[in-house]
Amino acid sequence: MSTPYETKPAADSLIEEPLVLPAALSPWFARAGLTAVDGIPAGPFAQVPDTAAKVVVRIEENGRRDVLVVGPRTRASYHAGKRLASCVQLRLGPGAARPLLGVPAVDLVGVVRRLGDFPADTARLLAGELLSSEPEEVVPRLARVLPGRLAPADPARVRLLRAAVRAMSTGTGRVPPGVGELAGRLSVSERQLRNLFAEGVGLSPKHYARIARVRHVLTRARHAPDTSWAQLAAATGYYDQSHLTADFRTLMGVPPTSFFTGRLPAAQPCRALTSRSARPAPGG
Repeated sequence: MSTPYETKPAADSLIEEPLVLPAALSPWFARAGLTAVDGIPAGPFAQVPDTAAKVVVRIEENGRRDVLVVGPRTRASYHAGKRLASCVQLRLGPGAARPLLGVPAVDLVGVVRRLGDFPADTARLLAGELLSSEPEEVVPRLARVLPGRLAPADPARVRLLRAAVRAMSTGTGRVPPGVGELAGRLSVSERQLRNLFAEGVGLSPKHYARIARVRHVLTRARHAPDTSWAQLAAATGYYDQSHLTADFRTLMGVPPTSFFTGRLPAAQPCRALTSRSARPAPGG
């Protein structure tokens, strides 16, 4: 389940090809991509922190298929590789977890679980559809079947949540607002804002912003490798380089220099699927 941000620094061979996401799917999904890995040897990889839950259609080299829900990740993890033939990932949009899966987003943090195990009837129906889909058919099939089976979430609440998420996703030299400031902008209480994030995203606003900024650092560092860390800190909204380094180490488990030179923690086996009754620990 690798994306351009989730491969180890030296492994640029696993490339996610963006898939066109039809407007019919925009109430539930924010982005889709296909990773084809035929003929590429398995190797260690990093799963970096991620604010979004995803529906993942995974086909292993032996033809075995899974349709999984992978919840938001609050910290990086490092794993031994696994041979896959292809992998389609669909990122859930803010507020999509409850209508699509029947659970609040906070229940998905740190979870890897089969789509068919979720309580919503729609989740089980979609799992059946996607298990029989070829990778290139996943998005078109969803666009045919999902709008007729599932009503979008409350539009006003989704608009509010998306506005909050955009504000906390700032990464181009501007510091994300504090919770109180953002609540005031949106004319809600701080408690309402935190509940909105827990229900629709799964993370607190502050933790969401930290992950978004570290991911922005990863993107900028890959695209502009000659940029100094001090310049990168300024470009991504950190007060200075030491604040960037501290945030990066907390979320990634290693300092930036170690990560980008391949000095990563020892690889661990991929985690087992989460049982139906298991609930993630607070904070992931």
